[in-house]
Amino acid sequence: MKVSIIVPVYNEFRTLSQVLDRVRRAPLPDGCVKEIVVVDDGSTDGTARLLQTHMQAGVVVGYHSPANSGKGAAIRIGITLASGDIVLIQDGDLEYDPSDYRAILEPIVRGWEDVVYGSRFLGSCSGMPIKNRIANWILTATANLLYDARLSDEATAYKAFRMSVLRNLQLECRRFEFCPEVTAKLRLQGCRIHEVPIRYNARGIAAGKKIRARDGFEAWWTLLRYRLTVAASSGETVDYSQAQEAPGVSSQ
Repeated sequence: MKVSIIVPVYNEFRTLSQVLDRVRRAPLPDGCVKEIVVVDDGSTDGTARLLQTHMQAGVVVGYHSPANSGKGAAIRIGITLASGDIVLIQDGDLEYDPSDYRAILEPIVRGWEDVVYGSRFLGSCSGMPIKNRIANWILTATANLLYDARLSDEATAYKAFRMSVLRNLQLECRRFEFCPEVTAKLRLQGCRIHEVPIRYNARGIAAGKKIRARDGFEAWWTLLRYRLTVAASSGETVDYSQAQEAPGVSSQ
């Protein structure tokens, strides 16, 4: 199976080469091959030139956006470029550890699951400020309440999907609302989301972190908006009971 690892980047000159090195060396489940798709979202710090170097070396499939449109837009571009059977999202910084790929991908490769999230709170979560923990708790609680998602970490960046499932979602996200939109639409289609523990080492704004408080509110509103849209539709309801437990695994 081919695994397409999509890396959306914006002004990540300091960390991109190290991240790509870790991604290249990260082990995958047996029988898998790796495709790295990097989408530069209008960077102004030299990231575009650095990406061009990696593209010329044949290390990655790359794309340069002429202007900054947002992480969600970059991911959607990456999905159109990806040719894999499975898609995994990788941030362009050093917060997440690619050595967790095998654990994230194994349930999909073995045919147990279609969607897997890497949970920071089931694994090792280092350096996250309390305000960020509270924001993550609110988003996760909202997803669980509105969609019966049964998650411990809705806003994790490490999300893996069977390509056929992901392309069926018709995503519209532009900025950081990718996570809540994909969670909402997966659950509205009756897809079960499996979680595995991962490692996480938080960085701050001084180190290049882009997300801000308003993005947290936008994520919360996205979860609410899709739920309200369904409720206001022609009376159709979602039967979450259709998502049954798969043999040998359990959902959170």
